[in-house]
Amino acid sequence: MSNEVPLIWQVDEITPEWLSAVLAQGGHPRAVVESFSAERIGTGQVGENVRLALRFNAEPEAAPTSLVVKFPSPNEVSRSTAVAQGIYAREVNFYTDIASTVLIRTPHCWHADVSPEGDRFVLVFEDMAPGTQGDQLTGCTPDQAALAMTQAARLHAPRWNDPALEKIDWLSRPSGEAAALLQMVYQGVFPGFEARFAQRLPGEVIELARRFGQRVGAWAANLSGPRAVAHGDFRLDNMLFNEGPDAPPLAVVDWQTCSHGHPAADVAYFLGAGLFPEDRRREENALLAHYHDDLKASGVNDYGIEALFADYRRFSFSGLIMAVVASQIVEVSERGDAMFAAMAERHGQQIVDLEAETLLD
Repeated sequence: MSNEVPLIWQVDEITPEWLSAVLAQGGHPRAVVESFSAERIGTGQVGENVRLALRFNAEPEAAPTSLVVKFPSPNEVSRSTAVAQGIYAREVNFYTDIASTVLIRTPHCWHADVSPEGDRFVLVFEDMAPGTQGDQLTGCTPDQAALAMTQAARLHAPRWNDPALEKIDWLSRPSGEAAALLQMVYQGVFPGFEARFAQRLPGEVIELARRFGQRVGAWAANLSGPRAVAHGDFRLDNMLFNEGPDAPPLAVVDWQTCSHGHPAADVAYFLGAGLFPEDRRREENALLAHYHDDLKASGVNDYGIEALFADYRRFSFSGLIMAVVASQIVEVSERGDAMFAAMAERHGQQIVDLEAETLLD
């Protein structure tokens, strides 16, 4: 965060002077922005992303000619939910306190600021164009899933069971209190989920979600296993793929739900909905082995493949929780509902295929 650049939190507050100050702070004091154009990008539910094309009065060496700026959602419901959960401040804190301590590829952050109340924030990023955003609806290829598993290991391994994470108070983490709250929230929103998605989902998925609602608190209260920095929403819509020779093949964005959590939750969450069920069934063992090999290559030697598979089964419920709860507390849109329905159905099938309900008995 900076005291030199004023905090803005809406697109129409951007000025050439403000952008020049951001670049000066980032090491380009001669990069004087003369004008810019803006276009909204992305499909975020609780944030707004804008790509800026910059024009300078004299082309400064090495200064970026485009940037991506992230603000709070203009939708009052989504914004209120985000503030109540502290997710705007959490994302800013990730970039200022955590990003440099892990190896996952994220866009370079030029500027990060948030209000003390957590209701106003701004993030200024490297523009990853021509990278393309993943699409939760269309899914991904096994090769793209392998890229995601490599990046997951690069996130988790550097701070695997790091006791220093316990001292970072803004990182959410599992607890008995959080489990009890999840039970209450899940059951409170489930009727709305059922009413909205009963016509979009097979009845078996609705019934599975209903059954799980009786035991979600006990499931979440299981605090066993390793801990690391976890993304918390590790899915295709939060990934930028690039096939260019000089660009990273995958960069991961949207750190609003990062936590001090179980690393297998990110893995199960991605594989459960990022791949269509038939592809997941065929590829999941190889992809789990890929992730495990990358962990070992990064120095994690106390987590066997059998333990990973057991935790993968256990956290197959993560995506079902997200589909039920998140769908009821963010802005409603057709694309959003299609995404939550796909998430619920694919994770429901993952749970069935892995016989994960038997773990709840």
